[in-house]
Amino acid sequence: MNIEEQKSLLPYNTFGLEASCRYFAEINSVDEISPLLQKKLEPIMVLGGGSNILFTQNFEGLILKNNIKGIQVETELEDQVWVRAGGGESWHDFVMWCVAHQYGGVENMSLIPGTVGAAPIQNIGAYGVELKDVFISLEALDLKTGEKSTFSKDLCQFGYRNSIFKQEAKGRYCITSVLFSLTKSPHQINASYGDIQKVLADKGIVKPSIANLSQAVIDIRTSKLPDPAKIGNCGSFFKNPETDRIVLDRIRVTHPQAPGYDLPDGRVKIPAGWLIEQCGWKGKRVGNTGSYEKQALVLVNHGGAQGAEVKALAYAIIDSIQQAFGVTLEAEVNMV
Repeated sequence: MNIEEQKSLLPYNTFGLEASCRYFAEINSVDEISPLLQKKLEPIMVLGGGSNILFTQNFEGLILKNNIKGIQVETELEDQVWVRAGGGESWHDFVMWCVAHQYGGVENMSLIPGTVGAAPIQNIGAYGVELKDVFISLEALDLKTGEKSTFSKDLCQFGYRNSIFKQEAKGRYCITSVLFSLTKSPHQINASYGDIQKVLADKGIVKPSIANLSQAVIDIRTSKLPDPAKIGNCGSFFKNPETDRIVLDRIRVTHPQAPGYDLPDGRVKIPAGWLIEQCGWKGKRVGNTGSYEKQALVLVNHGGAQGAEVKALAYAIIDSIQQAFGVTLEAEVNMV
């Protein structure tokens, strides 16, 4: 096992931030993890696609780059199929594999950056679908004990962009594989969210397939979100706040057009991008960082930004939203 020292993390984070780690190792199988744990090169951090992390300083420990690959069908029933994917698989590549094999359920989450192993941590979601909707279980290795564990959906404690892996189990496990339940044709098409219906209509598609839906999502995301290869970013930096309806009613006194979406528990979700835009941050540049001109929810690296600089901007935005609307934004990105 090759352990590198003082490794630059610039190629391993989509924000394009310069940082380094004391030790670095790439893992291609579950069996490679335990020998690394025995070296006691702590603290340990598992890194996937680097698309949901903001390095604000160097990491004085061991970073494990999860490269565990493989996609296979485990169980096939009349109307569904169970598919297992390695934690190091690209999430979007996995979605494309599912679409190509006519397995439905993940097409709305096309083009979300990151890896399969990171997806349950965040309970990723887009356009009316979340990972928990297709999740069966995952296999993980405890970085403290070296023991293998299986987590059911209940054990994962999924919430909005949240799970046990962002709470009491944060940083403790390396997710080595995830098992999904996907549909076989005929699929349930979920095209009601956002601009999907408009994009499909513009293409003259009346009865969309999962491939049509996937491409529509790709088109929308490409038009709104910057390519990390061209301008560093982590996609949506903040969660959409969920709050009591009375808060939205209060906001609508001065902003009658304020958007809000009903939640099953009676509360509402307010788009963070709208709140940020109202406070004048959309497209605003602060030093080497700023809010993206086409989507206020995205913070970007215009070139040469430092992690601490991006973090300072994030907290400045949080403070301004709190003062203007009495709503507290939470970062979706993991700041290290």
